[in-house]
Amino acid sequence: MFEEEQTGLQAIEKTGTINVPHVILTDKFENQSFIVMEYIRSTYPNSKDFEQLGIQLAQLHRTTNEQFGFSSDNFIGRLPQSNRFHADWSEFYWQERILPQFQLCLKVGYLKSDEMPREEKALNVFRKYFQNVTPSLLHGDLWNGNFLIGANGRKPYLIDPAVYYGHNMSDIAMTRLFGGFDRTFYEAYHQIIPRTDFYNEQIELYQLYYLLVHLNLFGLSYRSSVLNIMNRYFN
Repeated sequence: MFEEEQTGLQAIEKTGTINVPHVILTDKFENQSFIVMEYIRSTYPNSKDFEQLGIQLAQLHRTTNEQFGFSSDNFIGRLPQSNRFHADWSEFYWQERILPQFQLCLKVGYLKSDEMPREEKALNVFRKYFQNVTPSLLHGDLWNGNFLIGANGRKPYLIDPAVYYGHNMSDIAMTRLFGGFDRTFYEAYHQIIPRTDFYNEQIELYQLYYLLVHLNLFGLSYRSSVLNIMNRYFN
C-alpha cells in the first residue's frame, strides 16, 4: 500500500502542476511497513486557496494518456483498486470500478443479486452520459481530507492519492460528495476545463463508485444512497 502511495504521489509530482509531499523512503522494519515523506505544516483553507486548488487540479487533469487505467493497481481506502488499461471509458468504469464493488457488496450481503444492474444496461447508461472523455491523470480520492494548504506560502498539496487515468469529472464528483468545496474552487476549475454536458448526471454516476466503496468500508448506512442512484439510472 505504501509503495503504491509513493507511486501515485510521484506520478502527480512529475507533472509539475500541483504540490505533493515528497516521498523519502518506503521500507520494512521488523515485519512492519512504513513510509517517510516530507512534513507539510498546514493551515485552514480560505477562498483564495480553493481558487488556486481549482486551477492547479485543472492543470493536473490536462495531463493525459492514450488509454484509461494506470501502470499498476492501487487502493481506494484499504480496498484494492484495479487499473487495467482500457480504450473505452465506459468499459473501464464498469469493469474496474463499479463491478468489483458490487461483487464485494454481494459477498458481504450489503446488496442482493437482483439489485445489481446487468452489464449491458450499465454500459448503455454510461455511454449515454459519458461522452468524449479524455484519459486525464486523476487524484482518484479527492475529498476534503486529502488536500492540504501549506502554512508557508499557502500552496495546495494533494495527499493520499488513488491515481489513474480517467474522466476528470470523477475527481469533481468526489469533491461534491460530502458537502463540497468552496465555490471559488469550481469557478476557477471550470474556467480552465468547462462544465460538461450531463454534468449533474455524471456527478451522481461517479459518486456511485465512492458510495459503494463507503458501503463496503463502513457498512449499511450508505446502502440507501447507493440504491437511490441505482434506482434513478438503472431501473
